Parts: sequence; structure tokens; C-alpha cells
Amino acid sequence: MNRTLVVAWVSLVVSVGVLAMKSAAYALTGSVALYSDAIETIINVATAATALVALWYSAQPADSNHPYGHYKAEYLNAIVEGALVLATAFAIADAAWDGWEHPPALHTPLLGIAVNGAAGGVNLVWALVLLREGRRSKSPALTSAGRHVMTDVWTTVAVLIGFCLVPLTGWERLDPLVALLVALNILRSGYGLLRSSVGGLMDEVTDLGEADAVRRAIIRGGHGAIEAHDVRMRVAGRMTFVDFHLVVAGGLTVDAAHVVCDRIEQSIRDIVGEAVISIHVEPPHQVKPRDARSDVLLLS
Repeated sequence: MNRTLVVAWVSLVVSVGVLAMKSAAYALTGSVALYSDAIETIINVATAATALVALWYSAQPADSNHPYGHYKAEYLNAIVEGALVLATAFAIADAAWDGWEHPPALHTPLLGIAVNGAAGGVNLVWALVLLREGRRSKSPALTSAGRHVMTDVWTTVAVLIGFCLVPLTGWERLDPLVALLVALNILRSGYGLLRSSVGGLMDEVTDLGEADAVRRAIIRGGHGAIEAHDVRMRVAGRMTFVDFHLVVAGGLTVDAAHVVCDRIEQSIRDIVGEAVISIHVEPPHQVKPRDARSDVLLLS
């Protein structure tokens, strides 16, 4: 089992444990705000499970039906997660409205705060781990899970602050008001998840700095050729796809052109890691005219 799948398994276990702690905090207090925090953690469990499936599926080798691999399965997971987050926000808003009209009587505040605070601490540590592993493995599933868990951490902080202010202010409607603010924050988070996932499915270039780094890598490894043009790049999960045209001198042998291509490919992989690179080698008369050189990389 690879490291990414191990992280996904641990994420599922951690999410279940945090859900149990937050559910206990709600049972101890009857707080609508703590209820909203627990409901949001149910989404963590669901998304941890779907992320595990998506990561397993995306790791499957290319086949006749999916010749470019299964990497985009991770974006589908993030879309499912975003949809669940939006549904959860509406459920919390409904509970907040009910709590506003019928403010609950809160009890056992100190124990509830302690249990919920401990759950938030576990989430904070795990969110940082997920974000780090998501960046390391270039996994949209782990990255989106880390962002959502971090949102859950901020939710817990806000809920605990509001919960502590209820006995100090004597205003019982503050508890459902905090729950409503939690719902709005979850809506914001869900929109961000859906936006980034749709961008990935549409092959949107979201990291212009990496695209520029790929072009510099082509220049760095392309000595011996004349120019590169029509450079395109897309990212599907942890895999980067790059294709472009490489113009070489007419007298260059096939073996020599192959050496140049190998050098460029290695230069690109040094930047992006795993990559599928397609290079179309062309003769000198395919050099772009001067008035169409906005996307031309001069190599000699």
C-alpha cells in the first residue's frame, strides 16, 4: 500500500474518532452550535471514505478504456465533498433557525468545552498533516480533505468562543447565531472546493508559476534544438501532462534528436515530478514566423 493510501486510511480513522468526541460534547451540552460542529465532522467522515476510494481508483494503471490513466477520479471525490458540504450547511442553518425560535437550555458547559476543544486540537494536527501530504503527493483528494478539516478547526474555534459567551452575556440566542455563522462559513468552503475541482476537470491551469517553470525547463534542457512552440500543460491529480513541438536542425540524426528529447523530459520531471510528456519533432521549415512568436521558446 502506497503512502497516500495509508494517509487516507488514517484520515478515516481520525475523522471517526473526532466525530465521536464532538457528538459527546453535544450530548453533554445540548448546544446547537456544538451540534453544527458535530454535523460538519460527519462530512469529514464521509469525505475521508470517498477520498480513500478515489485515491485507490486513481492509482489503477491505464487500460483500454482509460488510456491516460484514472488520475481525475480525485477531482470527482472533491466534487462529491463539495456537494455534501453544501447540503450540510443548509441542514445546520435549519437547526440554527429552530434554535433561534426555541433557544435550548445549555448545561455541563466546562466538560463540553473540554471535549470539543480536544477534538478541535486533533483536527488541527491532522489538517496540517493532510495539507503537507497533499502538496507532497500532488493529490487533490488529500488537499481538499485538508482544507475542509482546517475549516472544521476554525468552526470549532468560533463555536467554543460563542459557547463560552452565552453564560457570560446571558443571551441564549447567541448559540444558534453562532451555528448560523458556521453554516455560512461552510457554504463558502463548499463553493471553494467545487470551484477548484471543476477547474481540474476542465484542465484549467491554476498554477501559472509551475507553467512558467516548465517552459524554463524546456529551455534548460533543449540545447541542440532550434525552438519549441505550442507548449501545452494540464494536471490530472498527481500526474502532469505536457506536449509541444520541437524544431531541430535538418541534419540532426534521429538518435541525436532523441537525446535532446530525453534531456528535456528529465528537465521537466525535475520540476513537476510524475509526468507524461509528448514531443513532436519538426524540421527547420516549421519554425514559427516572427509575428507569431508569442509562445515560442528559442533554444539556440
